[in-house]
Parts: sequence; C-alpha cells; structure tokens
Amino acid sequence: MKDWKLFQGGGKMVSIIGGLIAVVISVLWIIPKNGFGCASDDVLIVLKGGIALGLIFGGLIAIAAGVSAIKEKSAEKKEQKELKKEETAPKETPAT
Repeated sequence: MKDWKLFQGGGKMVSIIGGLIAVVISVLWIIPKNGFGCASDDVLIVLKGGIALGLIFGGLIAIAAGVSAIKEKSAEKKEQKELKKEETAPKETPAT
C-alpha cells in the first residue's frame, strides 16, 4: 500500500481526479457532432439558461459576502475604538 500515495490524505486527490474525469466526459458528451456527443439544441438551450441562473445566484452570493465583510469590518473598528477608549481612560485607584 506504500505505492498508493495518490490515494492518501483523505481522498482529496481521488475526488479531484474523479471530478476532472467527470468534467471531461460531460463536455465531450455535450459538444454536438463530435462523434461522441449527443447534445441537441434543447441541451444547449438548457445550458444557456443554467449558466444565466448560475451567474445570478453567484452574484447574489458575492453581494451577500461583500455586505457581510463590510459589516464585520465596521463592527471590528467599533470594538477597537471602545478598547482604545477603555485603555486611555484614567484608572481609579482604591481609596486607602
């Protein structure tokens, strides 16, 4: 089993290789008239719609991530301001 270093590490390499194989096969299957593909105009229409929907959802996710990052940065700045305020405030010494 020492020769199987490719498969060690939680199967990450296996999933990458499997994903690449799946992408190659699906691209060959979708491309029309290449001897291996079986795509018709309907498949290409669905792909165009799927790409458009993917871009819409991807854009929405990017907007949400950006807004979240801005809110987080704002909260962090506010917290740092409060910490500086606490540090610069004179400390009271107990009365003896």
